[in-house]
This record gives sequence, C-alpha cells and structure tokens, in this order.
Amino acid sequence: MCGIAGYFTPPRARSLDQLTAGVTRMTDAIVHRGPDDSGAWVDVENGIALGHRRLSILDLSPLGHQPMTSADGRFVMVFNGEIYNFQQLRAELEKHGHTWRGHSDTEIMLAAFRQWGIFEATKRFNGMFAFAVWDRDERTLTLGRDRLGEKPLYYGWQGDTFVFASELKAVRAMPGFDATINRDAICALLRFNYIPDPWCIYEGMHKLPPAALITLKAPSDKPVPQLYWNLRQVIEHGYDHPFAGTEKEAIDTFESLLKEAVGMRMVADVPIGAFLSGGVDSSLIVAMMQAQSSRPVRTFTIGFDVPEYNEAEFAKEVAAHLKTDHTEMYMTGQNALDTIPLMPGMYDEPFSDYSQIPTYLVSKMARQHVTVSLSGDAGDELFGGYERYFVGRNLWNKFAWMPPALKKLTASALTMFSPDSLNAMGAVFRPVLPLRVRHGPFGDKLHKLAEVVAAPGMESLYLTLMSHWKKPEQLVINGRDRDSSITDQTGWPRVSDFTHRMMHLDMETYLPGDILTKVDRAAMSVSLESRIPLLDTNLIEFAWTIPFSMKVRGGKGKWLMRETLYRHVPKRLIDRPKRGFGVPLEHWLRGELRDWAEDLLSESRLKREGYFNPAPIGKKWQEHVDGTRNWHFYLWDVLMFQAWLNENSR
Repeated sequence: MCGIAGYFTPPRARSLDQLTAGVTRMTDAIVHRGPDDSGAWVDVENGIALGHRRLSILDLSPLGHQPMTSADGRFVMVFNGEIYNFQQLRAELEKHGHTWRGHSDTEIMLAAFRQWGIFEATKRFNGMFAFAVWDRDERTLTLGRDRLGEKPLYYGWQGDTFVFASELKAVRAMPGFDATINRDAICALLRFNYIPDPWCIYEGMHKLPPAALITLKAPSDKPVPQLYWNLRQVIEHGYDHPFAGTEKEAIDTFESLLKEAVGMRMVADVPIGAFLSGGVDSSLIVAMMQAQSSRPVRTFTIGFDVPEYNEAEFAKEVAAHLKTDHTEMYMTGQNALDTIPLMPGMYDEPFSDYSQIPTYLVSKMARQHVTVSLSGDAGDELFGGYERYFVGRNLWNKFAWMPPALKKLTASALTMFSPDSLNAMGAVFRPVLPLRVRHGPFGDKLHKLAEVVAAPGMESLYLTLMSHWKKPEQLVINGRDRDSSITDQTGWPRVSDFTHRMMHLDMETYLPGDILTKVDRAAMSVSLESRIPLLDTNLIEFAWTIPFSMKVRGGKGKWLMRETLYRHVPKRLIDRPKRGFGVPLEHWLRGELRDWAEDLLSESRLKREGYFNPAPIGKKWQEHVDGTRNWHFYLWDVLMFQAWLNENSR
C-alpha cells in the first residue's frame, strides 16, 4: 500500500525543477502512507507531474519503484493498493508475449494496459487500488479507483491546474491552495457522520467514486466519471440468476470462495496478521487464515474497561480455540483523550464515526508486529448483519400500507408530547412496557418511531434510519442539505425487497464513505496495510445470488457466514448479541472529554467561527452533560468538525 499525488498543468507553464519540487512537496505530506521509498516523474512539455510514496509489501527490490513506466515506454503510472489476481493476469499476459523485469503487480498492470487498454484492463483487476496513469501516445491522464472504494482518491482544480492525491493533505501542500470550506459538505457530515462521494470538505475538490475512471486531455477538462463495474448490474444479475443449489452447496461454495480470497490476501513479503473482535466476520477471516498457515496467525484485539462495550474476552476465547498468536490491549478514557488530537490530521476531512478511535489504536498495536493486517469488514453489508435491516424491514411491513394522510395523523399523535415529557411517563410505566422499549429514553424512541411512520417511501425510511441531525441545514449557516444517491432512485437496482435495497444503499454509500475510510486512514496513519477479503469481486457477485433466507434467519443476520464459521469454531463462542466496534463515548463526554468538548462547543467560539447556529448545539450539550438525554452521536459530529477546523486553520 502506498500514497500517490500529482498534477496536470498547462504545457511548459512550469520548469522541470518547479514540477519536481511541487510534486515532491505533495508526496512528503503523505509519507506515512509509504515510508520505504519515494519517487517522482515529470514531463515539462505536457505539464505532468506524478509522485509516489511506497510501503513495500511485494517485490521489496528496487524493481518495484514507482512511478513505473511500461516496457514499451507508453504508460507511466503511480499506483496505491494491491492487485490480488496478478499471478493469473501474469500467466495470461505471458501467453501474449509479455516478459518481466521484476515481480510487482504494478508491472502487471502496465502490461495489461498495453494489452487490453486502460478501461478493459481495469475490469480484470481484482483488488484494492487507486492509480493515475499518463498515456504518452494519447497525451491523456487517467485516474481509477477500485470497485468498492477501499483506496481513496481525491481530485479537483486549483486555478488552471488539475490535482489529485490519496489524501487531501497532499493537495493542501500546494502553494496557494484554496481552502474554502464547502458548507453543504458540513450538512452531509452532520446527517451521515461522513462526507459521501463525490463531495469534499473543500470547494473545487471531489472524491473519485468507486469503480470509476476519469480521463483528461487537458488540465481544464471536466470529465464525467465512467464506471467500469456497476454494483446495480451485479445485483440485478444476481436476482435474475439466483443460486440454485442446496444450503450445504451454498455453504461449501461460500467457504471455497472466502478461503481463496483470504489466501490471495495472505501473499506478502512482510509479516501479516489480522484484527479479531470475536464476532462472526473477523473470527471467520482468522479461521480461514489459520487453515492456510503453517504457524500461528498474529491476531489483535482492543478491549474496554466498560463491560457492556468489551468484546476482548470473546476474541480471546476464539483466538485460543484457533490457536493464534494473540495480543490484546484495553482502552480507557485517557487513551481516547490522548488519541483525539490525532484524528483531524489522520482523516483530512471531518469524520465522526467514533469507532475511529479503537480502529486507530488496534492498528497502532498491530503495526508493532506486522505490516499487513486482514479485517472482517463488509460482512454486514453483504450478508445482512445490521440491526437496521431487521428493524427497517419490520417497520416498513407494518406501515407501508397506510395512506399518506393516516401516516401524518399517526406521526402527529406520537409526537403530541415532547420527548422529555414522554421520558418522564416512560419512567413511571417502565415495568409494564414491552421489553423492546423498556430500556433507554422512551420519549426519544416514540419520536423516532413517528419519523419512521411519516416516511413516504423506502428511501425516506432508510434516510431516517441513517440520519443523525435530521435538518442539518438549520444548524449550518448558509448550508444546504443536498440530494444524494439515497434519494436519487435512478441508480437503484431493479429489486423490490426492502432489506436488499438497504444493503445496496449501504454498499454504495455507508461502506466506502464510512467503514472503508475509517480503516484506510487509521491503518495508513501508522503505515499498516489493511486488506478486506470479503470485498473480493467473486465473493461480492456470489453474495448477490444468495436468497434472503440464507442471509437473515431466525432474527439473525449473516446466516451463511455463521454456518460456515460453525465448521471451525464452536457455536457457544459465536452466538451472542452483536456489540459492534463502539466505545463508551456518552460516558467519556461527561467525564474525561468534557473540558475538551466544552472548549470546542462554546457559544462564543461557534459565533466567532461562523459555521454553526450555537443554540441547538448548546441545548443538546447541556442535556447530555446533565444526563437527561444521550446526544453523543449528534455532538460527536459537531466536535469532529470543530477539531478538524481547529487543526486546519492554523
């Protein structure tokens, strides 16, 4: 894994030294992504500068150095990531007469571009990647990103220059960078806790969407991203050609595909390990690794000193059963306080999934022992693991039949009293309430239910379930709550099942915007390569052929994954309530983090900076510290923007 950066400026506008110095400044800003080597390639006549930082994983020799030029001299490329099927591609290309100087997947990619062209070659890559390639014959610059967005790639325009980089800090290193903040992006952050592609926190900058290519013939071009792979088509093809075998055959097929995907991701010339939470996903990945390893696999776990958040004990039992070489660390509020100042620099953009904290700490711990770590991410999105899939489906089935007028009337009745009044009533009547609503703030739950009832369609219900601040434009001064792929149904697949629609939307939005962003930045901040076997192309396409009954059964998700795991780990170690990778943030904001938060959320500060309306933030903060309400999700969104602004306005 590495970092890339570069720019495309008008021909002969800058000298050789200026081009080289500029791109070197950019790559120096992302040295953490590649501490082992660096390189630059410039073309004064065409105004091109390509830069690279290398974290050596495969072919540790100088023959893996980038930027790399194809054997015929036509293509020059910088590349971040891994192509897992490079050995198969290598064998196929050798049949066409290609020969090799080294053993890197970068060289295979360049040969594939020569053989099939950039678009067709990229369709053949099974891996995680972001690349920029200059075609010296056509005088075009092409950027590409992997199918689901494991590897980041930003691009945009600064004056008359087109710029790109793995992280925004490389672009900010350019002299004269325009750091105007996109207030609509702040609204998106407050709603989702991340900024979805193609938006970016800075005006004029964008994220390249997953599975997309853009090509420029001139720096002033404004290309429309072109998809080389389409998740919607994969889903529709799976519906039209469903898996026709028995349940046992489905389990056998899944296990075979997963074992192959894990095996390909275990190829490295450096030490390798895995994150292990003790849940279904990570335990299954580790089981597949240990089955293919002649020595104990290195596994790493983060625990918490608050029992309801602690899964380390379960991970330890799974590790003992699989006989891994296990390391664990327990996290405290002080660890969080020490880590939080690193977050703004780590994530480039404001990012407020608070599991970013343990993700960073487990990555830091793992990096002391290994250079590559596998994780179990994407199991929930592919095989129906999130609770919202069950809750959303049940709620939709209960209320979809209602005419709009009746929905509105029911929602009004549920919100007749304020949440505080309902919370007080809930405390009195708690002993006779259903178990599902007996715990937690009763009034908040009723008001949330009212929003669900009022949702006019599937997309509105999904948006309600996924949203933090429901009307962020009222909080962000001069901000707009813009439409996204959630509300634009033109890109939705041709499926009627509500849960599968939610799973599709999660894979298009939440997975790349939140989960993969979190893992990439946390791991790369300590120069650790993270790999995700469940995002293997063959596994994704297989998962969408599986009927819903093999994903969700008996009120539990990931049935197919569970049945596969039971072949390797006893049920007693796996069948327990899902806790997720959270932290006791609501307690920390009232304790160790309180002074830090109050400084960032002070009314005078918010007024001086001019991005937020202080009143609703102050109200939620006071209710939270008083203990009358839990607003930690909402407050963390604002706090992470404030911390980011503080770091990047210096």
